[in-house]
Amino acid sequence: MVVTVLGFDLSLCLHHFSHRPQIPYRSISRKPTTTMKFHLTVCLLLASQAVAFSSSPSFVGNGRASASSKTHLDGAVQDGDTPDTLPDFKDVDDYLQYMSTVSAMPKGFATGTASGTFISTEAPGLGKLPIKGTVIHLTEGPTDNWAAVFTSNRFPGAPVKVGRKRLANGNPLQALVINNKVSNVCSGGDGEADAELVCQSVADALGLDSADSVLPSSTGVIGWKLPAKELAADVVPQAIQNLQSESVLDAAKAIMTTDRFPKVRSRTLSNGARVVGIAKGAGMIEPNMATMLAYILTDATVPKADLQRLLRAAVDESFNAMSVDGDESTSDTAVLVASNQISEDVDMAEFESALFDICKGLAADIVRNGEGTSHVMRVAITNFPGEMKQARYLGRHIVNSPLFKCAVAGNDPNTGRLAGAIGSHMGKVYP
Repeated sequence: MVVTVLGFDLSLCLHHFSHRPQIPYRSISRKPTTTMKFHLTVCLLLASQAVAFSSSPSFVGNGRASASSKTHLDGAVQDGDTPDTLPDFKDVDDYLQYMSTVSAMPKGFATGTASGTFISTEAPGLGKLPIKGTVIHLTEGPTDNWAAVFTSNRFPGAPVKVGRKRLANGNPLQALVINNKVSNVCSGGDGEADAELVCQSVADALGLDSADSVLPSSTGVIGWKLPAKELAADVVPQAIQNLQSESVLDAAKAIMTTDRFPKVRSRTLSNGARVVGIAKGAGMIEPNMATMLAYILTDATVPKADLQRLLRAAVDESFNAMSVDGDESTSDTAVLVASNQISEDVDMAEFESALFDICKGLAADIVRNGEGTSHVMRVAITNFPGEMKQARYLGRHIVNSPLFKCAVAGNDPNTGRLAGAIGSHMGKVYP
């Protein structure tokens, strides 16, 4: 089908999920259910509620990939690394077994997780509720080489405020602490003090010089006070007792909230350094980085300025180019930390490629994992008569259009709704 709409190109490919959300990847159909080409070109990968969009048609893969095929600049994947497109899995156990083979920790890091309980002061009738804490420790000492980007939401969570201060002050980093269940946003109390109390408990348990070298993150319910005392007294000490340097998989599991499965992506560079990322997120997903969290660890030695520049660029092309429900979280955080344990010179082009691949892979995993997801859309726009930022706004408008999302959810290739969404946006931006 060919339709002429305005003067740029947009192509549309539809894929759908089977209704088996408990199996992370098997459910993607192998071929498009429908392919449409427009003379306006967006490629939408449909697989129902969630949508991903990107300026690149390779944002979300849909083919079978070898689990052990080698990754350098040529895109090949080494044993122990994740390919751009993950292989099929017969069930959750199969998926988790595979994740255990690609989750090896970079040198100089250890992670520990623990569970605890608390009673919400806002909803005490719920009784004791579970909460998990995760500690990421730089075992060989603090590093100056770390970078972060945070949500641009005007109501950021207390951990985001603390993190911004750490980054602006140039504090070295030696640990990160993450809790789920409560986001420490609009808590009605001193959320920053609560976050700092948890950071201090990490510093005390690890024998660090200052809590300023600990970066906090929280995700979960908005409007509840963080159970900082329970975290500091019970969960953090146990998580630190559980520190191990083998795999990031337990950390990927512990940071989940409504996620259906843990998300891990990894690459090994030609000098032996590893780049490994984990992320959580399923709802309130439309990041606009200056309830999505991402942590990328590497043992390569990369200067702080390069890390910040590359992370911001990678986030812009991955996490900032996706949407599940159109709502920007108050807690979005992406952190990139280098332990500097591989002293050999790093090929910066190779490192950049690995970082971008990991961020795009994690972003795709988040969208597939979206709350209520049965379809995913991939949008690629070319020949747009404006800047990249404006083209991205068009992509957001398309994938967040309720009428078009309904058509996609019903597997109805309704080109009129697509054309209407495009025309509506362009009429407002270019009246």
